[in-house]
Amino acid sequence: MSLHSYPAAESATETLNHPAQATAQVPDLAPEAAAAALAGRLAAHAPATDREGGFPTEEFAWLREAGLLTAPLAQDLGGAELMAPAHTLTLLRTLRHIGRGNLAVGRVYEGHSNALQLAQRFGRPEQVRRWAQQARAGHLFGVWNTEAQDGVQLEPLPDGRFRLRGSKTFGSGAGHLTRPLITGALPDGGWQMFILPTEQQPTTLDASFWKPLGMRATASFRVELTGAEIGPEDLLGQPGDYYQQPWFSGGAIRFAAVQLGAAEAVFDETRRFLRDLGRLDDPYQKMRLGEMAMLIESGNLWLRGAADHAARPAATTDAEATVAYANLTRTAIEEICLRVLRLAERCVGARGLLRPEPFERLHRDLTHYLRQPAPDAAVADAGRFVLHTSQPAHSLWNA
Repeated sequence: MSLHSYPAAESATETLNHPAQATAQVPDLAPEAAAAALAGRLAAHAPATDREGGFPTEEFAWLREAGLLTAPLAQDLGGAELMAPAHTLTLLRTLRHIGRGNLAVGRVYEGHSNALQLAQRFGRPEQVRRWAQQARAGHLFGVWNTEAQDGVQLEPLPDGRFRLRGSKTFGSGAGHLTRPLITGALPDGGWQMFILPTEQQPTTLDASFWKPLGMRATASFRVELTGAEIGPEDLLGQPGDYYQQPWFSGGAIRFAAVQLGAAEAVFDETRRFLRDLGRLDDPYQKMRLGEMAMLIESGNLWLRGAADHAARPAATTDAEATVAYANLTRTAIEEICLRVLRLAERCVGARGLLRPEPFERLHRDLTHYLRQPAPDAAVADAGRFVLHTSQPAHSLWNA
């Protein structure tokens, strides 16, 4: 195994967390516009970090400068209220633009946004203020929940603190996240969230775990946490809060937005490639590009529908409907992305899949990221919901 210990703040995010940068950055642009403005720059730089062990450190400095690391915070915490239900469409479009630029950046940024949402939803006021200040100082958050047989255990200590034992897998941003939100089991079986200050509690990373087809620059290593300690001030919410619905499954619309952004990048590169070859008059290419345009616009309509559904007054109380719609959205966008990839392959042929053309990387990254957990169960859950409701099809999602 390739094991690395990361003590204190000597990680690659040091440039994000330097004390001289501790004042909040006020964004010049709204989050969606800022992300759209960065997309081309992210895309141009993506090949530089496309390697196992790579991470887009410079890109996250750009996001910080644009105010995007603090955008998920409430306004009174120095943010742009990006995670508020009323701003869901802006959130999804922001994520889509970042995914269009670099899918690895989009994946990690989605996790950062998710962690800040959970912190604000379940944290005590003094915790929320502290974590918000750390986000303003440039700390990168994320969520590490996936684990294997040696999952994380929280062992109580006599002084009220907890010692950690076990590890997490697919720890995206490992070695770079300085405030990962982690889940672990309490002695009574409760599932507890906590936010680990990694510069105070070193972790050991197994980089050999991460030998992926795509998304290499997410640094999604196995993270060994045994021996680290946390205090009551690091615990987030009550046991079981992490799986509260509709927030747990409803969050699927966020990664679907990132995925759709990558499909847009595939479309743009396919059209550019055909223009460079002078193949614009080929009737079959016209047909394929037309179908790709239809698919991508369908995905954007799904995002709008998901945002409308998440922002409705009954989104929280009618959690089953919210989760069902989110599951339909992630399923539809997965199918859209897969079809866009197949059409793009036919458009560009073998020549287009040779480096330095971007298709090879885009194809690998999107194919890998589309493999989200339990896709069949997501469709089945939506089917269960529609089978047990008496609403006719025309008003199924209007409640």
